[in-house]
Amino acid sequence: MPVDPNVKKNWEKLQEKYNYPVDALGRPIDPKDQETLKIWYEEGLDHFMKK
Repeated sequence: MPVDPNVKKNWEKLQEKYNYPVDALGRPIDPKDQETLKIWYEEGLDHFMKK
């Protein structure tokens, strides 16, 4: 199920501030939370990580 475009836009803005994966609320994603990490990668949010 795709992420709502408004949620994705906000998530991208949040992710730009961090150098580790965060969820749509700006909280760090637990490495054990494979479901959220899968969505994070599928939506291409890894490209927005702070370098």
